[in-house]
Amino acid sequence: MHNTPKKFIQEAENIVKERLHDEQFGVSQLAEQMSMSRSSLLRKIKQERNISASQFIRQIRLSKGKELLEESELSVSEIAYQVGFGNNSYFIKCFREHYGFSPGESRKRKMETPEEEIQEIKTAPVVKDQPTGKEFPQLKYGLFLALSIGLAILFIKKPFNKTGAQESNLQKSIAVLPFKNLSTDSSNLYFVDGLMESTLNKLQKIEDLRVISRTSVEQYRNTDKSIEEISKDLNVQYLIEGSGQRSGDQVLLSIQLIDASKDSPIWTEQYVYKVVDIFSLQNKVAKKIAEAIKVKVTPEELLKLEKKATENHLAYDLYLKGLEQLNIRSSSSLKKGIDYFEQAIAQDKEFSLAYAKIAFSYFWLDENKSEKAFTDIVNVNADKALLYDSRSDQSLIAKALYYIQNKEFELAVTHLEKALEYNPNSSSVIQILADLYYKALPNTAKYLEYALKGVQLDIASKDSIAQSYTYLQLSNALIQNGFVQQADDYVQRSLKLHPQNYYAPLVKIYIDFAKDRDMEKTTERLLLELEKDSNRIDILSEIGKLYYFQGKHKSAYPYYKKLNEIREQQGLDLYTEENIKIALSYKAMGFNEQADSFFNSFSAFCEQNKSLYKPLLLASKYAYEGNYDKAIEQFKLFPKEENFPYWILIFMDKDPLLVPIKDHPDYIQSLKMINQSFEDGQAKLKRSLIEKDLI
Repeated sequence: MHNTPKKFIQEAENIVKERLHDEQFGVSQLAEQMSMSRSSLLRKIKQERNISASQFIRQIRLSKGKELLEESELSVSEIAYQVGFGNNSYFIKCFREHYGFSPGESRKRKMETPEEEIQEIKTAPVVKDQPTGKEFPQLKYGLFLALSIGLAILFIKKPFNKTGAQESNLQKSIAVLPFKNLSTDSSNLYFVDGLMESTLNKLQKIEDLRVISRTSVEQYRNTDKSIEEISKDLNVQYLIEGSGQRSGDQVLLSIQLIDASKDSPIWTEQYVYKVVDIFSLQNKVAKKIAEAIKVKVTPEELLKLEKKATENHLAYDLYLKGLEQLNIRSSSSLKKGIDYFEQAIAQDKEFSLAYAKIAFSYFWLDENKSEKAFTDIVNVNADKALLYDSRSDQSLIAKALYYIQNKEFELAVTHLEKALEYNPNSSSVIQILADLYYKALPNTAKYLEYALKGVQLDIASKDSIAQSYTYLQLSNALIQNGFVQQADDYVQRSLKLHPQNYYAPLVKIYIDFAKDRDMEKTTERLLLELEKDSNRIDILSEIGKLYYFQGKHKSAYPYYKKLNEIREQQGLDLYTEENIKIALSYKAMGFNEQADSFFNSFSAFCEQNKSLYKPLLLASKYAYEGNYDKAIEQFKLFPKEENFPYWILIFMDKDPLLVPIKDHPDYIQSLKMINQSFEDGQAKLKRSLIEKDLI
């Protein structure tokens, strides 16, 4: 039986397909059906496919789901259940992560009619320029980071209004809608998208103009919404519509700039250029738009608009093909993209953007992996990108990614802030900064500052599911800042819009806990939520943590054990800060060797940690070692910190590790000072928002 790798994989696939509808069918069941031990199965699949067994099963489920989406009229929910996903939202999440687009988009792609015939192309004069790549999406630092963008929208009364102080912003705001590919050859879509992205990225370099991000306009690629509806959604005065055709060595670009308030074109033009002169076309369009809406373009910004990424049109064409793959973001597409970027560099050794995108791609291939395989490659390519264009925001982002990979977050911030100087409309840079200040370098004030800037550039879509997640993000941000009732209001709106929202129930559970402070009831709610998906690593961590805080180490142990198994199987670098709690629970159960391993991991994490949490982390470390004098000394340092999350107030005095020092006068005084610091910070935050006319 399964005497060759091919037969082994085929047999495993057949078994999974036979049990596809069974939500409970997992790795253990597959091992049993294959007459193998679980460890042998894990090793064999890892060897043949370089993925975990659970990923192997999930990919088969997703493949069948995609097939049903394209060949049947079943709803997404029905298909999710048919392929073994008990949770519709989890199916959508996994599908998007694997394929790079949602189940709904998958069906639309299949149903799209062929593009209309290419129009006759005329010849015309020549010139040149550059596009930059897709905006860098937000980094992930665990559950609440995934919920973080959209912070403090509760306070935003005016940024999306069209009256009063915001009128001037509206008059200089624009969105570049996805260009239509009018070529008979659908494979030319990458080239037309490149024209759109170039227009978008050039305009983003103008500080006097607010430019909506690509992620926000992508929803309108096949929309039937009116100009008025789109401009209202995005809160912009102007829209750019375009279409492109490519035939042989010629390109036809039709473009119009629309005044949304009047729903009328300001100008409409058709450009015909040879492919080798595409850079000139991109330059001309960006300048024409800036002139038409009378934005101020500084001499330095004008130089940025005129800068060419490469003189080699073949290198540029390969770059655009790579960009198309990079935008999909799957492991296989990233590798294809790298190949295209390397081919582009073979044509032009000084192609800075191509080096930057290689750095992006390798960074994403390593994302969330406990063992980073490509850190040096990210660094080498980032350095080459900077060597050939030190003033490119893409080069600076690439170098920032290396520092993030290397956990040198302050250096990452320096490069990202410099990137903003060169591209003040880069929502990707703003999002990365917001994320860094949320988790890696916790500072709620700075997090809010960048989140608010991001809100203005990155508007969520208006369908009920997307709106549900927007409200969820807001709810989480509010509870982090201690605004409990407001957080509850928004999480309930989130659930009303989309009851299957994957994360909203977890946030709701913790909001309720903030109200009643009942750990036992909260643990029961989490256990019910875990029944929906027994492998949810975030909920496993939370259940273990709550049992830990109740001193119930025997109850915490099985959840921590499963959490660790998933981390190990999938090579995840998550929840390292929880290892001190895991160590204490394992130690209480008599597993001293494993406890030592978790403690050593936590200790190493403490030493390299530079966040505001460091005094608390070290206090826990010393308390675990029984060095209570040092623990007190570290604990006394924390009241000097500010802009920390609300949960610290709730959980700090419940930590079993700190029980031996709770009666110490310095501990009691420090706890009072920490509470006062939070209250002062919250008041200061409100004043700051008032001063900035945000509330």
